[in-house]
Amino acid sequence: MKKVLFLLTASVAIISCSKVKDGEYLITGTAKGIENGKTIILQGQDPTTMAPIALDTVKVENGKFEIKGKVTEPAFHILLVQDVQGQVPFILETGEIKIEVDKDSIHKSKIAGTYSNDEYVKFNEDLVKVQKRLMDFQKKNTQTMQAAQQKQDTAAINSLMKEYTVIQTEVQAESKKKYTAYAETHPKSFISALIIQSLINDPTADFKKTETLYNSLDETLKNTKPGKAIKEKIGQMKLPAVGASAPPVGSAK
Repeated sequence: MKKVLFLLTASVAIISCSKVKDGEYLITGTAKGIENGKTIILQGQDPTTMAPIALDTVKVENGKFEIKGKVTEPAFHILLVQDVQGQVPFILETGEIKIEVDKDSIHKSKIAGTYSNDEYVKFNEDLVKVQKRLMDFQKKNTQTMQAAQQKQDTAAINSLMKEYTVIQTEVQAESKKKYTAYAETHPKSFISALIIQSLINDPTADFKKTETLYNSLDETLKNTKPGKAIKEKIGQMKLPAVGASAPPVGSAK
């Protein structure tokens, strides 16, 4: 019995012993095939100019790297790897983030470990499925389009462009439905805040629906930069139009 209690106590201790505290992040990365000493750069944005800035730089050692720091709220950042084309986008937030860099196809790098990053990966996978029709059409008709352009075959070019536009419109509509459905069902996901921010700036989106989505967001997300931007935009859109006529003095009560 004592042995069982000891094992249970040890298990709880292991589970509760996190490498990071609230407001801190730890990126543990693997970079197979990348030489020792190569540089990994954590890049963010300057809060004033929004220009990209290097926040931290570390070296690869035995195919691994580690970056620690503090973070006040979730935000998209990227990793850059010396001598490797492309970048690894991810959400920097409190917690332990695991990144497996694929040096041959950097867009295939794997990200996991925190709620928002896990959600980001799943959301992207769903979005790729929706956009597959468009990508398949492009892949199938690239050579046909090039041949038509060389021959200056206007009829063939216009036919392909018309078909492409139809598929593109359908894919965009389906994608928007995916965005809205996701935001409705994931009020605690940082991705939802970004989706709502995109919708509030889309003149074709249903304003009331977007406002409802914002109201359902978790309070922690309302206090992020996207959350505050959404609130400000909603306030602006609720203001009377400039130049709108006021009710005449002495009008009927």
